[in-house]
Amino acid sequence: MRFGVNGDDAPKHLYDHILQSEHMPTQYLVSSERVPRVLLVEDDHEIATMVVETLTENGMQAVAVDSAIGMDAILREQSFDLVVLDAMLPGEDGFGICRRLRASSTIPIVMLTALGDDISRIVGIELGADDYITKPFHPRELMARLKGLLRRASYGAERAPRRTVMQFAKWQIDPILRQLVSPEGVLVSMTTAEFDILLAFCQNPGRVMTREQILRLTHAGLAGPVERSIDVHVSRVRQKIEPNVREPTFIKTVRLGGYVFTPKVEAC
Repeated sequence: MRFGVNGDDAPKHLYDHILQSEHMPTQYLVSSERVPRVLLVEDDHEIATMVVETLTENGMQAVAVDSAIGMDAILREQSFDLVVLDAMLPGEDGFGICRRLRASSTIPIVMLTALGDDISRIVGIELGADDYITKPFHPRELMARLKGLLRRASYGAERAPRRTVMQFAKWQIDPILRQLVSPEGVLVSMTTAEFDILLAFCQNPGRVMTREQILRLTHAGLAGPVERSIDVHVSRVRQKIEPNVREPTFIKTVRLGGYVFTPKVEAC
C-alpha cells in the first residue's frame, strides 16, 4: 500500500477523532513512557488517518492536526520528538511553518509533500527540514526514515556509542549531547542534518569526502535526498562556523571531489 492519493473515501469519523488540537484519544496512544511522540500536520483526511495508524502500530505516539493554527495550539500544551509537515496546507503552507519552527527549535522536521521536484526539495532543506518525503510513499519507507531520523537525533535509549568531546579551532563538539559550542562559549543551534555532517567532518579531518560518502556517514541515505541537498547543508554549517563565509577555510570544496575539513581535530 502506498499513501498519498487524495480522495473522499477516507473514514471521516475516524479522522475526526485523530485530527484535533487537544489530546490524542487513548486508543491511539502507546502506553510506554519513552516512546517517540510525532506531530503530523496534514490536511488530507485519508493520509492523516493512515500515517497515524502506521506510527501507532510501530510503537509511536502520533497526533494529527490539519493547519498551522492547530499545530501552534497543540505545541503550546504538548512536546514532541519529531514533526511531519505537509507542504501544501490551507493558510500558512508547510514551507512557512518549517521556517518558523526552525527559527526557534532544533526538533527534527520531515516534509511530506506531492511536490517532488528538486527545487522544492532544496527549498525545504534550505528552510531547515531534515528530510523530504514525496507522495505517494510506502508505510515501511516512512517508518525507516522516521526511525533513522529519531536515531540520529539520539532519541531515548537509541544513543550513539560514547565518544570523546572533540575540539577544532577552539570550537567544541559533543557527540553525546549533540552540542556545538563556539570559541566564545556560546551554544550554537543546529539541525539534526547539520550536526551529523559537521560530526562526520570532525571524525574525518583532512580527508576528501564525496557527497555520497557524506550521505552514508550521516545515514542520510535512508532518506534518499538529492546530492545537492548535501551542498545546502554544508553551506548552512559554514554559515555557523566559518570566520569568513565568502572564503571558507574550515570546510573547503574540492573540485570534482567533494569537501575536506581542514582544521586539526583533537580530543578535549
